[in-house]
Amino acid sequence: MYIEQLYTNCLAEAAYYIESEGEAAIIDPIRETEPYMHKASVRGAKIKYVFETHFHADFVSGHIDLAKASGAQIIYGPQAETGYKVYNAKDGEEFIIGKIRLRVLHTPGHTPESSCYLLIDENEREHAIFTGDTLFVGDVGRPDLLDGMMTKEELASMLYDSLNSKIKTLADDVLVYPAHGPGSSCGKNIGKETWSTIGQQKRTNYALQEMSREKFVQVVTEGLSAPPQYFFKDAMINKNGYESIEEVLSRNVNALDAAFVQKAIAAGALVLDVRAADDFEKGFIPGAVNIGLDGTFAVWVGTLLPIDRQLLVLAPAGREQEAILRLARIGFENVAGYLAGGIESWKAAGQPVKTIRSVTPEEFAADVIAGNTERKIMDVRRVGEFENGHVQNAFNSCLTGFTQSAPAALDKNEPYYIHCQAGYRSMIASSILSAAGFENIVNVKNGWSKIKDTGIPLEMPVKA
Repeated sequence: MYIEQLYTNCLAEAAYYIESEGEAAIIDPIRETEPYMHKASVRGAKIKYVFETHFHADFVSGHIDLAKASGAQIIYGPQAETGYKVYNAKDGEEFIIGKIRLRVLHTPGHTPESSCYLLIDENEREHAIFTGDTLFVGDVGRPDLLDGMMTKEELASMLYDSLNSKIKTLADDVLVYPAHGPGSSCGKNIGKETWSTIGQQKRTNYALQEMSREKFVQVVTEGLSAPPQYFFKDAMINKNGYESIEEVLSRNVNALDAAFVQKAIAAGALVLDVRAADDFEKGFIPGAVNIGLDGTFAVWVGTLLPIDRQLLVLAPAGREQEAILRLARIGFENVAGYLAGGIESWKAAGQPVKTIRSVTPEEFAADVIAGNTERKIMDVRRVGEFENGHVQNAFNSCLTGFTQSAPAALDKNEPYYIHCQAGYRSMIASSILSAAGFENIVNVKNGWSKIKDTGIPLEMPVKA
């Protein structure tokens, strides 16, 4: 038996390759088929099944293309109605892969069709459970993604039953393999690990503690931020079907000159600059939003940008197709192409360039301590991060939902320092504010991780 977690950092998503006796199964694949076909080929195995835990909302799954490429059968649990051919398994039904079996456990709650897959090994032991978005490390799937079809309270009540009757009854040593890790918007506050055990989750996961149904519904539904709007589009894509990734790339990977980009911007297109923050701040196209490839790129694109708006990509040389592929993974397919030659070709064409000033944590702290600044201090981390410690007199403006709330709520005439935990999110926020017409903003490099050690006055939670 062989199990491998295939983790995609920019999606905070885990797919799984499972193999026994030359037969393989894939659980929750991302959109491109090559990683799975290559792995099966190298290992001399044939992909027999593609299992889906539910209709994913945060990415476009590769199940349809992978099934076509491999000849595998697509398996969903009960209540999954699709616009293409699949096999809907019954609760408790088992699928043989070499000398092992996967048992379907219907676990509605995150969505009505959500199902987990329990792996029974060669020795008839319950070895691992692939939980999709039903159970994460330290969290559970959010129950508010059906867009009015069911209330979050109704789904949370279903999740209560699923966890108590299907998950908590498993042995403590059963491995837990979820579909997402930290950074995903499919949970409220997913833990930093990407796998666990049932016993560990029984001890530490707030949602697996003993409580009444009413209390469970309350704790699971409270504190939920609005889901990214692209979630509803992606869920429908996964339910109804989609174009192959090859067709999307052939349409979207286009080299564009500066003149075309300028005209497209005038017509309403948005420049998505995917370079590192240090490169972006030195010169960028006015109005561009910076979301760097070397971070949780897909999560923040999906959270902050409208899925239907036309995008123009500005990428580091050689990474243009990678950026467009990673956009397609989350259903962002309205891409005109990329700026050939990058920012240098834009400059060479005589087009305007903007910059953003950045300072070190030490420079920021010295300015604040000396009382030489009237800049307001904006912390764009999550609420929980902010509450666990922040700079004295800072205010929290969480990056999630930033495009809808922050620019309209702030005074363009006020000066601001902007920081996050390590510098990735603060440059995203700075670029959004710059695009909205804010001129007097300063980004603080390296964020809270370094700021807290500078001697700047802090406000920390009181320990009980």
